[in-house]
Amino acid sequence: MTDTTAGRFTGKTIIVTGAGSGIGRATATRIAHEGGRVIATDVVAARLDALRSELDGHQVETVVGDVSASDTIDAILSAAGDRVDGLANVAGIMDGFLPPSEIDDATWDRVFSVNVTGPMRLTRAVLPGMIAAEHGAIVNVASEAALRGSTAGAAYTASKHAIAGFTKSVAFYHGPQGIRANAVAPGAVMTNIEGTMRSDYAAGMVGPLMQVVLPPAAAPETLAASITWLLSDDAANVNGVVLPSDGGWSVI
Repeated sequence: MTDTTAGRFTGKTIIVTGAGSGIGRATATRIAHEGGRVIATDVVAARLDALRSELDGHQVETVVGDVSASDTIDAILSAAGDRVDGLANVAGIMDGFLPPSEIDDATWDRVFSVNVTGPMRLTRAVLPGMIAAEHGAIVNVASEAALRGSTAGAAYTASKHAIAGFTKSVAFYHGPQGIRANAVAPGAVMTNIEGTMRSDYAAGMVGPLMQVVLPPAAAPETLAASITWLLSDDAANVNGVVLPSDGGWSVI
């Protein structure tokens, strides 16, 4: 873990989706170590059990469920209670690198459900409380695929462009009400997100680019540092940005 800032989230309740592994787990862990109360959600119960055990003695409550499902949203809000200070929409899925000519409806719908609809619904659910408090921070995990068209398949790329646009819309409409909304755009990260290529054509197009220009994969903790900075009051003057946290990939 990178160096933490003691007490940075003391007294704050932060929701973290995808908290059972990878970037979400690292983000939830860092917030807990910095004094925050974490509402951690994931689709895999065993992952959340392991997280809760690892963070024994810290304020961690877990919710098992799919963030694209309305009942999961309700359960998250119930666990959080009356006040939510921050939301990290981390959960996401890939699309097999299927190009536009090969994308199927089921993959498209599922990717958008998890990567866009889930974050939208959870954001919409926490906004009334944040607006009433005139304070709140939302961080969405976008991707290098939100900045270009050559790093993933059509559905994932479109979904991450969508979440970048949604982030800016939240910042525009609700910034005057005390809400900050930002996105982090990771490059390669050492996580268990499924990255299998299901298209020979995509492999021929994307594979050579990845070998030539892809910076080394970052640790999840490195992304957690970017996310928690944006969630914290240290980033009080930052709103509506899509922050590349990609080892410099975005400048190549």
